[in-house]
Amino acid sequence: MQSPSMTAAAFAASLGLLAVSHRRCGRLASRLQSLDRTARRVPSSFAPRASSSSSSSSGARVPAPVAPPCLDERSSLPSKVKVALCQLPVGEDKRLNIANARAAIEDAAKDGAALVVLPEMWNCPYSNDSFAVYAETIGPAPGRWTGGGTHTNGAGTGKGVTNDDDDEDEEAESVAMLSEVAAKLKVVLVGGSIPERCATTGALYNTCCVFDSDGTLLGKHRKTHLFDIDIPGEITFKESDTLRPGTELTVVDTAVGRVGVGICFDIRFPELAMACANRGAAIMVYPGAFNTVTGPIHWELLQRARAVDNQMFVLTCSPARVPGAAYQAWGHSTAVGPWAEIIGTTDEKPGRVTCELDMEQVRIRRRNMPLEKQRRGDVYQLRDVGAAT
Repeated sequence: MQSPSMTAAAFAASLGLLAVSHRRCGRLASRLQSLDRTARRVPSSFAPRASSSSSSSSGARVPAPVAPPCLDERSSLPSKVKVALCQLPVGEDKRLNIANARAAIEDAAKDGAALVVLPEMWNCPYSNDSFAVYAETIGPAPGRWTGGGTHTNGAGTGKGVTNDDDDEDEEAESVAMLSEVAAKLKVVLVGGSIPERCATTGALYNTCCVFDSDGTLLGKHRKTHLFDIDIPGEITFKESDTLRPGTELTVVDTAVGRVGVGICFDIRFPELAMACANRGAAIMVYPGAFNTVTGPIHWELLQRARAVDNQMFVLTCSPARVPGAAYQAWGHSTAVGPWAEIIGTTDEKPGRVTCELDMEQVRIRRRNMPLEKQRRGDVYQLRDVGAAT
């Protein structure tokens, strides 16, 4: 039992603590009132906005997102797609490059591939000096290539141009081969890229042609972001010294689903992939030739980032590394899933990456983590200019 004197002392101490607490509470209340007055002076544009997930996400992408047709339960598109990424050696002999590409496509088809991808600049050395020499004129897309390399569309007929041993103009033999083999083997073919000469202006482009399984030229993507880089003491290269940049996105419907296309340096710009995904692409393909300086650090990183950002498959196809060549490609062609998982890859040598895409994974990942419904259209926005006009 406590003594009366101890009880009195304890009571006095408690009164002292209460007085201190009261003074602290008073100071806290005064500070909160001051902050409240400051907040009322902040412009309304900086104030947080109340939003629901539906109202926020609806304005985050303009136009509104389009669901990939492969996610439609009524679609007849395959649920699983076997893919082949053909990592080819490229030299100065154009005819040999074409023959090697054809053989690689044929081997991939024999192995059951439904979607075949070639590398960037597979028909010529990767150099500004080569682009004009190896360039071909490609007709507009969509269009149909028939025997002998003739291209037809609603506007008429056009022929490609190349150089043979006699320096005479012939059909666009690289593109004609791609169309012919796609139709013959019934494969969807993302034909890497070749240098293209515009029939009307003579301008040169780094162009990827996409053919459906009947040989139809569905679309051609002109590299949107040119590879202009200057890393002192390591590498300097400027595509803009020779090439013009493309001005449109490329998203096409194929026998295996809706496919978006970029070329090499395009992968560094996430907005391009986002816009393609916004148009309903479930597969993004990048023929590319990263070099041995940036390749080890960024090649796989960028692929996985584009895949997980947009919950889609990302496929890259590089030329093989050729000892003694002026430009040394990194290689490492790779397939990445919508969860940023590596499905298949290789090293720098000539070869092929073969893997299967489970298209259901796109739906599952988007269902499990519904990013599209959680975007903050009241804070930021992606505007697809080409689709909006």
